[in-house]
Amino acid sequence: MTETIERDSMQYDVVVVGAGPAGLSAAIRLKQLAQQAGRETSVCVVEKGSEVGAHVLSGAVFDPAVLNELLPEWKTQGAPVTRSVTADQVLFLTKNKAYKLPVTPNFNNHGNYIISLGALCRWLAEQAESLGVEIYPGFAAAEVLYHPDGSVKGIATGNMGVGKDGEATGMFQPGMELWAQQTVFAEGCRGSLSQQVIQKYALERDSQPQTYGIGIKEIWEVPAGQCQPGLVVHSTGWPLDTKTYGGSFIYHLDNNQVAVGFVVGLDYQNPYLSPFEEFQRFKTHPEIRKTFAGGRRIAYGARALTEGGLQSLPKLAFHGGVLVGDAAGFLNVPRIKGIHTAMKSAILAAEAVFPVLESAEAAEASTGGKTAYAYEDLFKQSWAYRELHAARNIRPAFKWGLFPAMAYTGLEQYVFKGK
Repeated sequence: MTETIERDSMQYDVVVVGAGPAGLSAAIRLKQLAQQAGRETSVCVVEKGSEVGAHVLSGAVFDPAVLNELLPEWKTQGAPVTRSVTADQVLFLTKNKAYKLPVTPNFNNHGNYIISLGALCRWLAEQAESLGVEIYPGFAAAEVLYHPDGSVKGIATGNMGVGKDGEATGMFQPGMELWAQQTVFAEGCRGSLSQQVIQKYALERDSQPQTYGIGIKEIWEVPAGQCQPGLVVHSTGWPLDTKTYGGSFIYHLDNNQVAVGFVVGLDYQNPYLSPFEEFQRFKTHPEIRKTFAGGRRIAYGARALTEGGLQSLPKLAFHGGVLVGDAAGFLNVPRIKGIHTAMKSAILAAEAVFPVLESAEAAEASTGGKTAYAYEDLFKQSWAYRELHAARNIRPAFKWGLFPAMAYTGLEQYVFKGK
């Protein structure tokens, strides 16, 4: 498509890219702050999935502390957070045996819940819309728009009706430009637009290189009696060798459903290793296969994970926008949890963004975007920073191999305690 395309535009105070838990939390918090201040603040969320939650595979362990902050009445508002964790197990696997390990603090899920993350996102979307947030599923953010001074102006959604040759067909519809005073990038791990702004503004200049893993997950429906609702199992060891970082998780949900997943760090040295095939081998272990015998797989998927932790976080705020959630890399790798930290980052971003928003008239006349500098300071003062700081050395220790890293993790958890 060589000719210049005329696109319609809409002006908002804030545009959020991605309707995951982080993006929706940012939208909710912005509207809450607007209500408290008695101001009209327009917030729009665009989501590439056909519906909210379409790109989220269910089955996760969730720390509800952040939900207590964002929506304190969540229990009476019907949040799909009901199945509390009843027991934890940590296993070390050899080819034919399973040995129980102590449940270290990072694997202690007392007070947490096993949830459907897709259901949580849909519920958060309902709360956001009830506050006046506009959510547009089925519209992927395809381009970052910039002011003449180089600051972010907003995003443009993708064109529709483009043929495989890249030219417009008879069904062609141009994308829409969504202009905003602030754009919140909540795309998840290695989001295409997030990577562009990280590179453009050199946001990773003062941080360690980001590292990644891949997580493969399946949802199974198993015979009655093989599901123990509330049980959380983690494992390490077989089928991976001692030089490869990785492990499994098994979450027993309600309705005879079990979520099983396998994570492999993408720094593995064996070029012939296939994370998917290792996952399938894992399910044949005598201790594991008894959970799934006679069952059927009803959903499956995979996603990339940001594993760099605190030292790999880029700068979070830039001219006209902010990064939240896994777009920045807020996963707590030792806990294998990132929903609560992603949501907390979004809440803090909203609290930094709201004070820099101007009136509608001033926004329309503006020729550049402001920077929510307070975001970094708010994060460093929060429990999310303290949690990631305490966990910062555990994943890097696995460069020494499995057993030295396990010994170091024990010292870190019980003696050093993140200090």
